[in-house]
Amino acid sequence: MSTRRADAADAGGDVAHADAARLDENDNAARRSRRLDALTAVLALVGLADAVYLTAEHLSGRSVVCMVTSGCDAVLQSQYASLPGGWPLASLGALAYFTVFSLATLSAFGYPHTQTLLRVVVAAMFAFTLWLLYVQAFVLEAFCSYCLLSAAVTTTLAALQVARLLLRPKKV
Repeated sequence: MSTRRADAADAGGDVAHADAARLDENDNAARRSRRLDALTAVLALVGLADAVYLTAEHLSGRSVVCMVTSGCDAVLQSQYASLPGGWPLASLGALAYFTVFSLATLSAFGYPHTQTLLRVVVAAMFAFTLWLLYVQAFVLEAFCSYCLLSAAVTTTLAALQVARLLLRPKKV
C-alpha cells in the first residue's frame, strides 16, 4: 500500500516538474519574442529614416549624394522611382516601414495577433525588394546606396520573421 502512494507521489512530482519546465520554456520563448519584436521595431525605424530621406529629397527635387555606389541618380531619377501621380516610390517604403514598426511594437506589448499581419507585410516587402534589386541590376544597371540599405534592412526583417517562426515553443 505504501508503495502505491510513493509511486503516485513520484508520478505527481514528475508531472509538476514537467509543468514547471514547460512554463520556463514558455517564459524564455516570450522573452525571445519580445527581443525579436524590439529588434524588428528598431530596424523598421532605420528603414523609415532612409525612406523618409529619399521621399523628402525626391519631393524637393534635390539630388542625393551617393556614398558607396555611383548610380543613385540613375536609379532615383528613373521611371521606377515614382508611383503613379508622381509620388516617390520611397513614400510607399516609408508607409511599409511605419506599418512594420507599429505592428512589431504592438506585438512586443502583448498583442500576439499582430504577428500574422507583420509576417505578411514583411513578406510582401521582401518580395518587392527582390524585384527592385532585379531592376537595379539588370534593367538600370546601376545601384543606389540608399536603396541597397533599404534592401538590407528588409532582408534582415524577413530573416527575423523566419527566426521567430523557427524559435516558437513546440506545442505538445
